[in-house]
Amino acid sequence: MLARNAESLYWIGRYVERADDTARILDVSVHQLLEDATVNPDAESRQLLSVLGITPPDGTTLDVWSLTELVAYSLGNAASICASVTSARENTRGAREVVSTEMWECLNSMWNAVPERQRYARQVGPHAFFSFVEERAAMFAGLADSTMSRDDGWRFLVLGRSVERVDMIVRLLLSRSGDKASSPGWVTVLRSAGAHDTYLRTYRGAMDASRVVQFLLLDRLFPRSVFHALSQAEQCLEHLYHAPGRRVGATAEASRLLGKARSDLEFLRISELMENLPRRLKSLQATVRDVGEAVSQQYFHSVPWVAWTNTEVGA
Repeated sequence: MLARNAESLYWIGRYVERADDTARILDVSVHQLLEDATVNPDAESRQLLSVLGITPPDGTTLDVWSLTELVAYSLGNAASICASVTSARENTRGAREVVSTEMWECLNSMWNAVPERQRYARQVGPHAFFSFVEERAAMFAGLADSTMSRDDGWRFLVLGRSVERVDMIVRLLLSRSGDKASSPGWVTVLRSAGAHDTYLRTYRGAMDASRVVQFLLLDRLFPRSVFHALSQAEQCLEHLYHAPGRRVGATAEASRLLGKARSDLEFLRISELMENLPRRLKSLQATVRDVGEAVSQQYFHSVPWVAWTNTEVGA
């Protein structure tokens, strides 16, 4: 596969996942700000921006509407929903030969519908816009599942989605790592991760910070857990490496980083889970960043053009 197509598919996976996760997080946060009069909108908005890695504007008091404008609609903010949708669409347009027509039409129609959806959301509220983004992201994932061959292109798409998913879940957990075990903020984390209903069915309704962290970090069956996403990314790299007969461990840096992070979680004692949780989450965040750089160097890095010099005809 051409490096440019592989890179496009990797970033399509990341951008669609980023738009989906940001819409989920914003939907829960905006609902909380509108419904709970005891919440300080400016403080909560700034906390959310720190979770998403967005620098808040100076000298501005944030509320629901300014927060939504910045995180959902602003094309000047590279981490916003609209910017992520635009980037995903542009990458898909540049890689038309390796994506299905249905996938392209899904993202293209989504991108074309965004301006009208924005105008409607500014009039009646942003919930409909967030739901639209979540539905389209789910449709795109379903179309990818049903129309793409399980070849290297598929693996780069899933790799990007998995890496971005780990990053967003870790950010959510990191934002609440200092909360008390009984804090309602843990319910917010579950809802933002799309995990609330599944968590309640798994633990029979018992709400506890340790169980929430355990579920989102270690659960092997929930597809949005960190462990599941790390395992899926590791499997993608294993197949992409095309070296089934090697006799030593992972030699590629991205595979080594993912394998180490996955094994650290896999063999972690449950009793030690909440010990040094912020340090553990920051380490995972750093791993995601390093994995992205390693994948880029290994698969997308192009060799600089070399010009011949000091040559003589007939020499």
